Amino acid sequence: MPGIYGNGVSLTEKMLDFLWTRQSVTLNNITNDDTPGFKSQYVTFEEELKERLTEASASSHAPRREVAQAIDHTRLRLHTTRSETTRLDGNNVDMDQEQVQLVRAAYEYQYMVNSINNDFTRLKNAARSF
Repeated sequence: MPGIYGNGVSLTEKMLDFLWTRQSVTLNNITNDDTPGFKSQYVTFEEELKERLTEASASSHAPRREVAQAIDHTRLRLHTTRSETTRLDGNNVDMDQEQVQLVRAAYEYQYMVNSINNDFTRLKNAARSF
């Protein structure tokens, strides 16, 4: 949604989608804490997004469009943790780590929601002044 905010709204929307997925994966890990043989999973997207945005912003001919495409083409990756476990049932979910990840993702998600709400509030206030 380029325009008044450039690529800011698109980036925020993509981040919200990624963070929602991260929370879902973490909740799935927590849910399967007692499942024998379950291997925890995690989601990554930050590095790919950073690389794509860096390349796009270096573009000299149409950086705004390149950044929009970089945001649109960034995908998250789902990984399975294959680390050894000390549990006899083969499950490698670390509940302490999962709870920290869940809280972190929830805070990041709330921050992004507040950010986009602030953008729209500023737009609404600017429109009122006309």
